[in-house]
Amino acid sequence: MDLLDLAKKNTQQKQLESQPVYIKVFSLLSVVRGYNILIIVIAQYLAAIFIFAPRLRLKDVILNLNLYLIVLATICVIAAGYIINNFYDTQKDFINRPEKHKLDNIVSQKFKLNLYFILNFLGFIFGFLVSWRAALFFASYIFAIWFYSHKLNKYPLIGLFSAVTLSIAPFFAIFVFYKNFSTIIFTHACFLFFVLTIRELVKDLENIKGELIQNYSSIPIKYGEKFTKILITIIVLMTLEPIYFLWKYPEIGAMKYYFYLAGVLLTIFTVKLWQSSLNKNYVQLHILLKILIVLGVFSLALIDTSVIIKRLINL
Repeated sequence: MDLLDLAKKNTQQKQLESQPVYIKVFSLLSVVRGYNILIIVIAQYLAAIFIFAPRLRLKDVILNLNLYLIVLATICVIAAGYIINNFYDTQKDFINRPEKHKLDNIVSQKFKLNLYFILNFLGFIFGFLVSWRAALFFASYIFAIWFYSHKLNKYPLIGLFSAVTLSIAPFFAIFVFYKNFSTIIFTHACFLFFVLTIRELVKDLENIKGELIQNYSSIPIKYGEKFTKILITIIVLMTLEPIYFLWKYPEIGAMKYYFYLAGVLLTIFTVKLWQSSLNKNYVQLHILLKILIVLGVFSLALIDTSVIIKRLINL
């Protein structure tokens, strides 16, 4: 019976790998979360234009070669990170996301692992072309992603804060490049950190079944769903403090309307959280948080609308 199952599995794998090229490209984009990387790239450029280098001309930011190399390095390293995370989570995804697991496996594991090493190498080289500090940052980031996927994500609190830190780290690359830090940047970072922490906890609630089978010790598994909901509610309340601070900060311009919306959405989110008990409910809450994050990225352009007009005129 085992031999028959193995033969059947090998046959299915060969059928998947014989798919047309465009299907394999789509599969690879699914593995590396192409949509997430696109959002991160947009966020890096918008942060550079409107937060880290607001006094520079628009074309001086967009056409800056070193910034372009940092963004390329970020793309390579994050894509590689998603590949190695997919490699370690393949059994968990088979249970929690069967359709995505099937799509991801159209491309062979061997190809994905080879691509993982190539992307990490390119990411390091792009960073090195900027400076040895950038190269050191990306080398450390590569190791941290691997160590998280290999070890840290199996431990509840350490895994949680490691995942959030790794998610927010690409913005530190821009911060290091421009060497610009202020109260508003720190407050934005706190808001993003809290929202990403909430998202990771919701993902843990969403993935309980697969993590139980894989013997992962996430917060919902170790402390229960009720405790996790209480923890999320506390973090939502903590998120309101930077929101309130940014409401009163005149430099954020029209972006204040995003934070009005964020306050409303987080209130709705908390109410829905306590009404949720099924996997599909947590998936919906996860989508709501993704929408909040994406809207936050594009709302960076609203920080000072007069700056946009002046820069377009100068361009």
